[in-house]
Amino acid sequence: MSNDALPIQRTASAALAESAGPWLRRLAFYLALLAGWELVARAGIWPPYLLPGPIEVLRTLWAGITTGGFLTATLVSLKRLAIGYGISLAIGVVLGLLIGRIKWLNETLGSLVLGLQALPSVCWLPLSILWFGLNERAIIFVVVMGALFSITLGVEAGVKNTPPIFLRAARTLGTRGPAVYTQVVLPAALPTILGGLKQGWSFAWRSLMAGELLYFTLSLGNLLQTGRDLNDAAQVMAVMILIIMVGVAIDRIIFAPIEHRVRVRWGLTES
Repeated sequence: MSNDALPIQRTASAALAESAGPWLRRLAFYLALLAGWELVARAGIWPPYLLPGPIEVLRTLWAGITTGGFLTATLVSLKRLAIGYGISLAIGVVLGLLIGRIKWLNETLGSLVLGLQALPSVCWLPLSILWFGLNERAIIFVVVMGALFSITLGVEAGVKNTPPIFLRAARTLGTRGPAVYTQVVLPAALPTILGGLKQGWSFAWRSLMAGELLYFTLSLGNLLQTGRDLNDAAQVMAVMILIIMVGVAIDRIIFAPIEHRVRVRWGLTES
């Protein structure tokens, strides 16, 4: 082997070690966390039905997945999320564009949206049940109200932060009407809008879990409530882990690639 190949090998090894470093640290952290959890559970400070160890929780999680109950509940919850978030997205983008571009709407409707965004989405649940009854529409309404205002404010902030020179250049080139929004404002505001969409998604997911706690059909929220009714902390924790896994998966599979492409396109990060 020539001496020239040695630096190349060292560089490749260093790059491999650097890329593996975060994964190894993450793995070590979670292994230590599970070990600490198991030690606390075995110490007997709380009875097993209140604080089961990670082995019991993972066994319950695996049983729920293999029997199909957890997967069916996840699909039901994701369907509700898709409907509610889709409605929020359609309304929120339009509202955000209008509030961000029209002064009198910003001074009136904008202040109302800001106030409603500070209201926890679970506060809509009693009113939703009064209006719609304890049914599918009530849950979807809570999801919509949980996500709508965050999306609206994210779009509004993106529109307001669009550099005026972009708009002047567009008008100089003859861009008029809706094309100003579709060809100039939305692309320029996309990084900020994406942040609002992610926040809206997380609020929608939380709102859905709150609504499903009271609804008596198979879903992730219903599984949480069933575990509580049966004093089965292992099921409650297993479903909580599943909710976290679904949330992380959606962020990594849907939002992270879009966010990366947007940041690369705008020169905010390297490709």
